[in-house]
Amino acid sequence: MADDGEETAVGPFNPITMIDAYKFDHRRQYPPGTTRVYSNLTPRSSKLDGVDEVVLFGLQAFLRRYLMDEMEAFFAAPEAEVAARYQRRIDSLLGPNDIGTDHIVALHRLGYLPLRFCAVAEGTPVPLRVPMLTVENTHPEFFWLVNYIETILLASLWLPCTSATQAVRMRRLLDAAAARTGGDPTFVDWQGHDFSFRGMESLEAAAASGAGHLLAFTGTDTIPALDLIDHYYPHGDDLLVGGSVPATEHSVMCAGGEDDEELTFDRLLRLYRGGVLSVVADTWDLWRVLTEILPALRDRILARDGKLVIRPDSGEPATVLCGDPTAPIGSPERAGVCRLLWEYFGGTVNDAGMRVLDPHVGIIYGDGIDYRRASEIVTGLAEIGFASTNVVLGVGATTYQNVSRDTFGFAMKATWAEIDGKGRDLFKDPVTDRGEKRSAAGRLAVTRGDNGRLRLIERAGADDEDMSLLEPVWQDGKFLTEWSFEQVLANVGLRHLR
Repeated sequence: MADDGEETAVGPFNPITMIDAYKFDHRRQYPPGTTRVYSNLTPRSSKLDGVDEVVLFGLQAFLRRYLMDEMEAFFAAPEAEVAARYQRRIDSLLGPNDIGTDHIVALHRLGYLPLRFCAVAEGTPVPLRVPMLTVENTHPEFFWLVNYIETILLASLWLPCTSATQAVRMRRLLDAAAARTGGDPTFVDWQGHDFSFRGMESLEAAAASGAGHLLAFTGTDTIPALDLIDHYYPHGDDLLVGGSVPATEHSVMCAGGEDDEELTFDRLLRLYRGGVLSVVADTWDLWRVLTEILPALRDRILARDGKLVIRPDSGEPATVLCGDPTAPIGSPERAGVCRLLWEYFGGTVNDAGMRVLDPHVGIIYGDGIDYRRASEIVTGLAEIGFASTNVVLGVGATTYQNVSRDTFGFAMKATWAEIDGKGRDLFKDPVTDRGEKRSAAGRLAVTRGDNGRLRLIERAGADDEDMSLLEPVWQDGKFLTEWSFEQVLANVGLRHLR
C-alpha cells in the first residue's frame, strides 16, 4: 500500500475496481470493432416450492449508491491518482501485464458512466426467465463497462430481491390463513415482524434484506432498513414505512431474578401503562408465567389501554403455541400458549367460528421461524379453533440468511452486441446444462400476456422495445425515472397503506 495518501480520495474500496479480477482485461477480449454490448439481469430458476416469480427491489438504491455516490469520488479524484491506483491493483494481482490504464483515464475524463438502464417498475413480480432489467452502453468507446459492472450489480440486487420475494411468500401464506380463519386482514401487515438484523452477514445486508421485508410487512426491528428506504426511496411523511413496540429481552428478565419474576412483570406494567408491550416469558418457566403470574395480574392487564404480548422463545413453535398432544392430560404443555391465554383472559368468537384472544393480550414467536414453521403454526391454530392472527411471527435470519444468489438463479448475461456496425445476437446454451443456464438471445422486450403475467420477447424489434415494460430508468449518470416507496408498495400490492 502506498504511504503518500493516494488512497484517501476514493476511500478503502476503489469504485472502479468493485469487480471480479477476471474482468480486468475483458475490454481487449471482445472482437475488434465492438462498439455496443447489451446485457440483462434475470432470475432463471427457483429453489422454493411454489415460487415462480421474483420481486424486483433494490435497483434504485444500487444506482444511487454505487453508480453515482461512489463514482463521484472516482471522478473527483486527480487523474494521475486514479490511474496509479488502478495500475497498482492490476500489478498486485496479475504481475507484469500490458492491460494499461488508458481506458480508465478516458472514462475519468468523460466524467460520467455512459450506461443506460431499463427495468420493470420496482416491486413488480417477475416470472422466472423473464428479464428484470437491461443495461447497455451509450458511448461506443465504453462497451466494456456493461458487463464490467456485473459483479457489484449482482452483489447489490440478489439479496433485496430474494428477501422481498421471501416476504411476499410469507405474506401470502398469512393472508390466506387469515381469510380461512376469519382473522383481521389488516393485522397481517404486522404479523410478520423482522428480527433478522443480528443474523445477517453485515450491516449492509441487514438493511437491504430488511427493506425487502417491508414490501410485504410493516413490523420491523431492523432500523437500518428504514434508513435505507428513507435515503433511496422518497415517500410522504404520513407513510408508516415500518414500526415496532417496546419489548424486553432475557437480560431484563434475568436482572429481576427468578424468584421475583412477578415483580418484574408488575414493574413493566407500571412503566408501560398503555400501548403494546412485548415481554419474553420463557427465561425460566413459560408455563408458570402463563398459569400463575399472568392470572395474578389479570385485572391489571385487562384494565390497561393496550396489549401485553407474551413471547415464548424456545421449543418447537407449533407445539408450544398450539399444545403438545403427547404431554400429560391437563398439563399446561398439552394446552399450549393460545389455549392458556384464552382460559385466563377469554376473547370472542369470530364469524368463521374461530376464537380471537381478548385484545389486551397477544403472542409473538420469533425463534427459527421459516415458511414451513409458519405454515405449521397457522395450521395448528386452526385445528384448535383459533384465528391465525392471534400470533405474530418474528421472521429472522432463518428465513432471510439461509439463501444465496442461486436461490433464484440470478444471472447477468449479454444477449446482443454491435460489432463493425452490425448487430449480433448472443446467447449461451451449454450441452451439459439441465436447461437453467440457457440465456435469451438478441435485444429483449417484456410485455404482459393474456393472463396478466409478464412474458419475454426475444430478438425484439424496435416496435417491441417501444411497448416494452423495460422502461428507461437511468442514463449517463442521471435518473430518468424514480420510484417512491408508495409506488413500490403499490406494485407489490400486499400492504394496507395508511
